[in-house]
Amino acid sequence: MKIKTSRIEALKMLISSKELTCQEDVLKALQKEGFKLTQATLSRDMKQLKIAKAASMNGKYVYVLPNETMYRRIPNPPSALEMLKTPGFLSINFSGNMIVIKTRPGYASSIAYNIDNSNIDEILGTIAGDDTIFIVAKEGTSRESIVETINRIVNNI
Repeated sequence: MKIKTSRIEALKMLISSKELTCQEDVLKALQKEGFKLTQATLSRDMKQLKIAKAASMNGKYVYVLPNETMYRRIPNPPSALEMLKTPGFLSINFSGNMIVIKTRPGYASSIAYNIDNSNIDEILGTIAGDDTIFIVAKEGTSRESIVETINRIVNNI
């Protein structure tokens, strides 16, 4: 399952950073990243991610992730495997019992899912967007306690 998760993350990175016009291009890009898969597997992965085609700025139809406006194309991105070696977490900020976690694009919902399913007593709930997680903590919970607890779920906070 870890291989599929890495492949899916690599696919999201490639789609959000390159203008890929056909599945053959996507397969080649994934192979350059070290993933060997069939066209059928790629089709299932793309369906799972709800990848679609949309007109790019130059008029070509390219693959895009849902809510493409939230994904910013990076002119010279590092390889998908390099990006996968770093966690999606970017920063954490507090305001009273409210917490905002910033992530790389596409990571917020999976990190929030992990937080929600860890049954942390100090956290009342999360709301995740594409690259931001909003958390409400119980009143009186220390920031240090929240950081320590979340760090067990998301390394490198």
